[in-house]
Amino acid sequence: MGVTEAAQVPQQRGEQLLDAAVRYAEERHWDVFPGTWLEAVEGRELCSCGEAACPLPGAHADRPGWAGQATGSGAAARRMWSKQPRASVLLPTGRTFDALDVPESAGFLALARMERMDLTLGPVTCTPDRRMLFFVLPGAAAKASELVRTLGWNAEAIDLVGRGEGHYLAAPPTRVGGRGAVQWARKPTHANRWLPDVDELISPLAYACAREAADARARVS
Repeated sequence: MGVTEAAQVPQQRGEQLLDAAVRYAEERHWDVFPGTWLEAVEGRELCSCGEAACPLPGAHADRPGWAGQATGSGAAARRMWSKQPRASVLLPTGRTFDALDVPESAGFLALARMERMDLTLGPVTCTPDRRMLFFVLPGAAAKASELVRTLGWNAEAIDLVGRGEGHYLAAPPTRVGGRGAVQWARKPTHANRWLPDVDELISPLAYACAREAADARARVS
């Protein structure tokens, strides 16, 4: 029997951030880099960046040159997180994968439809800010808006965002302030090592985003 799913997938509860970072680098060949972390200050958890009103406390890059810090080496990841074990685990997009970033409600709707269609899916994260990010092959971010337009919608209007070169995302088990942790809606496994192309997922995702956007407009009218 091959590598088990349990061996491939970091546990979401009680797992050390260091272990997660090393596994992503060694098992998935994803680049990783450490971001900010949460610090206890007078009974509150604040971001290590020092901004009291930080929009992503403990879950963003801590320096402008983060792209050059990212590594695909498990040994290098171990060294970096050994220096700051509480650092968030961040993954740059535009390298081994891009991500399609959609509202959580639309993401779950699309996910159910994709599974019924028996589409090949990659890993999918769910954030405390109620967003879902679908991992796809690199190059998706550059094509997403045009693909959505050919389907008859505007990507910005339906809140479908492509994340590629120059962007990054927070990976499980990173926590975002007191809002909770980033989790896997679909875990990385041996079966989904090969990522889908954006063309395969864009239609159900755009449909779900457009439906949710229409529902949101109806609620406020």
